[in-house]
Amino acid sequence: MASDYVICVRDVSNGNFIAEPGTTLYLELPETTWDQTPDNPLVPGQEIDRKDWFQKVMAEALVGTDPLDKTEFGDVLVIIHGYNNDQKIVMQRHRLLKANLRSLGYEGAVVSFDWPSGNETLNYLEDRSNAKATALALVDDAITAFVRYQQTNCKINVHLLGHSTGAYVIREALDDADDRKETSATNWTTSQIMLIGGDVSAASMSDGNPGAESIYRHCVRLTNYSNPFDYVLKLSNVKRLGLAPRVGRVGLPNDAPGKAVNVDCGDFFQTLDENAAPPLGTFCHSWHIGNLTFAEDLLETIYGDTGRSSIKTRVVKPDGSLSLSKAT
Repeated sequence: MASDYVICVRDVSNGNFIAEPGTTLYLELPETTWDQTPDNPLVPGQEIDRKDWFQKVMAEALVGTDPLDKTEFGDVLVIIHGYNNDQKIVMQRHRLLKANLRSLGYEGAVVSFDWPSGNETLNYLEDRSNAKATALALVDDAITAFVRYQQTNCKINVHLLGHSTGAYVIREALDDADDRKETSATNWTTSQIMLIGGDVSAASMSDGNPGAESIYRHCVRLTNYSNPFDYVLKLSNVKRLGLAPRVGRVGLPNDAPGKAVNVDCGDFFQTLDENAAPPLGTFCHSWHIGNLTFAEDLLETIYGDTGRSSIKTRVVKPDGSLSLSKAT
């Protein structure tokens, strides 16, 4: 029987997970479709041994053998959700994106990193604080752990997909890791980092910005999918307290480093029918999950075999910028 795999860093109370930071648990649960996900899909009883969990995920991740050096290789996509997400919607999105990628030929593993966000719309600042408090677990208990558990004849590429405040979790995790001797002295990296509805300031992603140096240092390529119609990220949104323009709405800054790629999804988003999309959150902010064009672009990005301007779901504009488009 196929399984879904989750790294959960929520605390436990009365036998259930709560929206507070806790000890990292590695969960295995029966795979099902996104629309069959129960209201309480994650429970502490789904925990399995850490080593067993990594061995199972890496076995699922393997996709082939390099004919030159005979090493096995594979991919793991780690999804980091945003704020105001309960565990049901976390797993619904996990399962739908996994199904979409599978339908397009993806053979690697998909894992969710579940950090303690609430399910109340006014919990933005508390959730952001929890995101920072648990960010290091993303490095210690996920990224570098995959490196430690790999065999010498095996190469697993770890990719990160950060949605909304999940982008903040990634940035803070990699930045804080570089400040610690035990992780900064170790040779580790991720392959592809992708941001959707990214809830970090655009200015903070500039080349040379101290807060972004680590996220660029520890990836092969960073791709940001922006949508100017994402009103969740607009400055006038009261619960966001007038923070600086967000990268998920206005895109990467002009002085982002060469390994950073911005894909403008605005024109494509305007062609979508909200009523035809699965009900998985505010549409303008989470339309990506369940959209096959986005999944196809994401998959080509994960593989990394195609140049940024040659991915068939992208159009190069006269100014050289990239926009998402249905494949022809």
